[in-house]
Amino acid sequence: MTALASAHPAVGTAVAEAVATGFAADPRKLPPWLFYDDRGSELFEEITALPEYYLTRAERSILAQRADEIVEIAARGDTRPLHVVELGAGSATKTQLVLRAVVRRQGRCLYVPIDVSEAALTDAVQRLRREEPAVVVKPVASSHTDALPAIRAIGSRRIVLFLGSSIGNFDDADAVALLSGVARAIGPSGVLLLGADRRKDPDVLLPAYDDARGVTAEFNLNVLRRLNRELDADFDLARWRHRAVWNDAASRIEMHLESAVGQCVRIPALDRGYWFDAGETIHTESSAKYTAGRIDGILEASGFRRAHTFTDRERRFDVIVAVVSPRS
Repeated sequence: MTALASAHPAVGTAVAEAVATGFAADPRKLPPWLFYDDRGSELFEEITALPEYYLTRAERSILAQRADEIVEIAARGDTRPLHVVELGAGSATKTQLVLRAVVRRQGRCLYVPIDVSEAALTDAVQRLRREEPAVVVKPVASSHTDALPAIRAIGSRRIVLFLGSSIGNFDDADAVALLSGVARAIGPSGVLLLGADRRKDPDVLLPAYDDARGVTAEFNLNVLRRLNRELDADFDLARWRHRAVWNDAASRIEMHLESAVGQCVRIPALDRGYWFDAGETIHTESSAKYTAGRIDGILEASGFRRAHTFTDRERRFDVIVAVVSPRS
């Protein structure tokens, strides 16, 4: 799981449309952006502090040690100001390390955090305005793809942050579609800073998505609470279980909600009910784990090329600086 998980605004009828589409699929699924209501955003912040969830610590360690170097590589010798945009900004706590490096280089910094969670954005903006006075914060409450025109309108030179291995929530084709849009929006002087989790032993991966305290289970089940609240559905959470599984062929962790019994769930907002067999699951999130070749393939198909890679001490996680290829 990651700070932002798909490309759809979580407002109005979008929730109903997402459920209708996802429950018509076989197997049934829900888009991960549904995780991020106010409570879901709070739970995700708890997850990032869990001992099992190494991703945030690994990525933070890279940024803490190498932020100045990352910014210099991104600047590529150009003295014009570098503006910072972040997809799925969430709490933006790791991002402060990059923002401070930009400020050290150029004195001030424009930061545009983008997230579907207005509550997370509000908290991040209030903290940054208090703690980072040299950073001008202009938040955008939006999905990734809907924010592309706003990114394009910023002008000047932009570094787009896509951290936390959020790219792993997308199938490769969807990742290429999103990053292609980013490449077009930022133009030839733009830079992408991409966090990507490496493929590793499932014994390390699975606990990160099924922690001993059950916070991840609560995070997963919270999506059903959201559907109950926003669509007047009647999911009985006691009849559902969190499941995290390793899909070796696809090189990804999958999160599912499993029906513990045969049951019918009514969703009045959709004017219908859905039958779930015992053991049937709803696929709520995928988190791909990457080889270098797979990431390079996604970047190249999107109009980027890898310029530099930073890795944590345990070689679990990569932070990649990618530049727009001339053909883009």
